[in-house]
Amino acid sequence: MKSILLSLTFCAFGVNLHAQNLHLNLFAGTSNYSGDLQDKRFTFSQSHLAGGAGLSYDITNHFSVQTAVAFGTLSANDKYGRNKFRNLNFTSGLTEVSAGVQYFITPLSDHVLTPYVFAGLALYHFNPYTNDTSGAKNYLKPLSTEGEGFIAGKNSYNLTQFAIPFGAGVKFSLSDNVNVGLEIGYRKLFTDYIDDVSSTYVDQTLLLTNRGPKAVELAYRGNQIKNGDPYPAGGTIRGSATHKDWYYLTGVTASFRLFSGNGLGSGLGRHSKYGCPANVN
Repeated sequence: MKSILLSLTFCAFGVNLHAQNLHLNLFAGTSNYSGDLQDKRFTFSQSHLAGGAGLSYDITNHFSVQTAVAFGTLSANDKYGRNKFRNLNFTSGLTEVSAGVQYFITPLSDHVLTPYVFAGLALYHFNPYTNDTSGAKNYLKPLSTEGEGFIAGKNSYNLTQFAIPFGAGVKFSLSDNVNVGLEIGYRKLFTDYIDDVSSTYVDQTLLLTNRGPKAVELAYRGNQIKNGDPYPAGGTIRGSATHKDWYYLTGVTASFRLFSGNGLGSGLGRHSKYGCPANVN
């Protein structure tokens, strides 16, 4: 009886330690976007440094839940693309808070290397801007360069929105408590205005009347390349409204088990499904 009680006590202790499979996750890499000013689905061209941190909790050997915050920059310039004549460009800071689920194809408790996939929900903030010919920064949303907010059917876009993050990666176990890896994560967006370009040019006179000369100057910049190049007629195609913008983060990850104590909890987790002895004598 005493032996059973001792074993049950050890089991309860093991469950408690195993329940603390909490990890600190760090990310460092690049951020980039796909949209009207950069139509490649994936490229490192015009990418920027990005970073983030978060926490994850192992539910089983295959599933974990995670939450994270990430920071980066998105930008693109027509001079590097197919629409040089349009001569538009944008830059935007990026802040993202996300939560989701990871699925490990093979558990790290049994393998040194394992691939994984993830998906979740994110809230992100962006604010596109450009520099005019004098070098002054101009935020683009207030300029309504396509008539958002004063043209019927063109609503002003929100700078904070939801996204669906998903992607894949691979982790390499350095020890029970530390692993490193590579990851790429896409964000499915519900806006086409990350770059402030979506559909058609608004009539020049109408834009001038409602938002002023700076809006006209930055809505079409082809005449800055070729003097006298006329502003396009209202309704002329400016972007592709049928395809929403995307952004993605690519980089290296590092994960550290928290509250590992003397390693007993992680050791039990690697050899027992529930962190308990397989048999009680």
